[in-house]
Amino acid sequence: MNRTHKPNLVPPITTVERALDYKKQLEQFAPDVTFLMSLYLHPSITPDVIRGAKAAGIRGVKSYPAGVTTNSASGVVDYAQFYPVFRAMEEEDLILNLHGEAPPSDGITVLNAEEAFLPTLFDLHRRFPRLRIILEHCTTAAAVQAVKSCGPNVAGTITAHHLFLIVDDWAGDPIHFCKPVAKLPSDKVALLRASSSGDPKFFLGTDSAPHPLRAKKGGKGSEVGKCAAGVFTQPYATQLVLEAWEEAVEKKIIEKEQLTMDVVKGFLGTFGRRFYGVPPSEKTIKVVSGQETIMASLPLPSAEKNNGEQDVVVPLKRNAPVYSLKWL
Repeated sequence: MNRTHKPNLVPPITTVERALDYKKQLEQFAPDVTFLMSLYLHPSITPDVIRGAKAAGIRGVKSYPAGVTTNSASGVVDYAQFYPVFRAMEEEDLILNLHGEAPPSDGITVLNAEEAFLPTLFDLHRRFPRLRIILEHCTTAAAVQAVKSCGPNVAGTITAHHLFLIVDDWAGDPIHFCKPVAKLPSDKVALLRASSSGDPKFFLGTDSAPHPLRAKKGGKGSEVGKCAAGVFTQPYATQLVLEAWEEAVEKKIIEKEQLTMDVVKGFLGTFGRRFYGVPPSEKTIKVVSGQETIMASLPLPSAEKNNGEQDVVVPLKRNAPVYSLKWL
């Protein structure tokens, strides 16, 4: 199994040494997983850092516009200052992973921040045509079209939860709140069609975020604040994608015949591996209909307690029936 990680820790992962140390920590918990590490785009990242990252096997750099999502305070304000970094990434064949939202400002809201960012995507692709770019967790029809209109070095990921959610689902429900936020029904339709199209420019990126319930509710104890942005889907991401497609077939949004094995395997794994340059997996999975139910909550380690009570993570579609998945 391969998995990319998010470098927006506190403090963010901005050095090769920290990335490799974090990789060792992750491997202790999941020794059978190959982690694809990335750096956080930050003023301390230089062309020399990029060359060192390539030598160390780091696959990419993640860009967070300042202030748009969890732990993005150190994010990008002006992309022009990083042009030498992007040139080095082009030369070393590292991937630029974009959280594609414009920073907060007059006229920018959570509903139009992604579309407002797309000119930046086009500009970066024009300036650095050999730079491989992933517009992560696309949420709008405009983002889908933008990825399609760019050259083969630009791809987009789509999450399992964005195949289900629209704006009404997260307005008032912190469990469904994430960044970028889910948008309109027409945007969800565009994501369903792109994910099931067989176009190798689109593949699954779970963007699964196991925020504690207290953080999702906006605080701890008597604290009051903003709820954490992120949806937890990781244990069921594959099954959720399949269920979203089934619902789309029932609603005649997509045709059942287009969901061939190549399309399913492509979106869930093959297309992403190919873009990252990762060899095909020798493992297979079996998904079957059974009696399994999505957990109501997942207890966090005992160290993470709120006033003596163990905190939990609440997944998408909790308590709903779900396919069972087995590794073969």
